[in-house]
Amino acid sequence: MPVNVAFEGRSYPPSGPYAVSAAQIAAFADAVGSADPVHHDAEVARAAGHADVIAPPTYAVSIAQQCDRAYILDPEAGIDYSRVVHGEQRFVHHRPITAGDELTGVLTVDSVRMAGGHAMITTRTELTAGAEPVCTSTSTIVVRGGE
Repeated sequence: MPVNVAFEGRSYPPSGPYAVSAAQIAAFADAVGSADPVHHDAEVARAAGHADVIAPPTYAVSIAQQCDRAYILDPEAGIDYSRVVHGEQRFVHHRPITAGDELTGVLTVDSVRMAGGHAMITTRTELTAGAEPVCTSTSTIVVRGGE
């Protein structure tokens, strides 16, 4: 089944909440090689004006990809995940992701276009803590066409 272009413009119900812990932030910071103490030490983060440790900017992808699951696994979407290549990721941070946050994400399929037998799909995930905007994550994937 080919990628369903009619999904362009579709938004999925909110997913989550996704609890953010200091341990998750520290593990992510270690994984991406960030030694900045605001990711590891609550006192340093508080001295910098934050409520607790803050996540590296790219941490948002770990939540956004969980939100993407609703679309990727939707059988009507026609996405064969074994054929997916990640093309691009962008973030607009409205404030830092902070330990203690409970984030909710709303995924919208912004565009689905065919190019050379491949589907180019751009999704946008709006992450919020309660009603407060936290991050807008935009991702482009390519679903490679058949052999």
